[in-house]
Amino acid sequence: MTLPPGQRVVEGFPRFGTHLHHPPPPVPEHPVIEIDGAVRAPVRVPAGELAGLDRREMTADFHCVAGWSATGLRWEGTPFATVYRLRVEPLLAPGTPISHVVFEGLDGFESIVELDDALAADVLIADRLDGQPLDSDHGAPVRLVSPSQYGFINTKHLCRITFHTAAPPDPDKWSPLASHHRARVWEEERHRYLPGRVVRPVYRTLIAPIRKLSARGSIARRG
Repeated sequence: MTLPPGQRVVEGFPRFGTHLHHPPPPVPEHPVIEIDGAVRAPVRVPAGELAGLDRREMTADFHCVAGWSATGLRWEGTPFATVYRLRVEPLLAPGTPISHVVFEGLDGFESIVELDDALAADVLIADRLDGQPLDSDHGAPVRLVSPSQYGFINTKHLCRITFHTAAPPDPDKWSPLASHHRARVWEEERHRYLPGRVVRPVYRTLIAPIRKLSARGSIARRG
């Protein structure tokens, strides 16, 4: 098995994210995805409608920026390119030069993605994982899946998609650990200012604690 630089395989698929120590957000009874930004008028689309536009299954690996990889995950959902073509382009004024997309989750997390990256063939809005509906640990009701980018791009609990004609404000602009804008795993674009090889040893020490914290949280929720 060939992995991107600096990655190591782990068993299973740990829960991940900046809110790892918090419970996942509750799923609304009737979840919707808001589409806004550089559109003629914002709309609220039922999450199930977006995820059902053009079903696709895809087996792919998931690569966390902390250095672990979950392999052979089977996702089901709708290509983001299909959502963009069928639901977003009709909302745009002719000639609107969309350059960036912000994906926001119910937990408040946001990822900023260049439009060209979001339109890649392997980017899905997924609602199923390994033959089952997404659970709360992995992004219910729907989530972004972009296997060629690190996990922090793959926003869970997707509730809003915002379109921009220029790069939106960057909350991490001055941070020495600022996330890379492209986050491509095969180029090891973990951070903007630090080479991947510099942070690898630090991240490797975090893999075991992340797994333990993830497992502890899952047991507590089941109990």
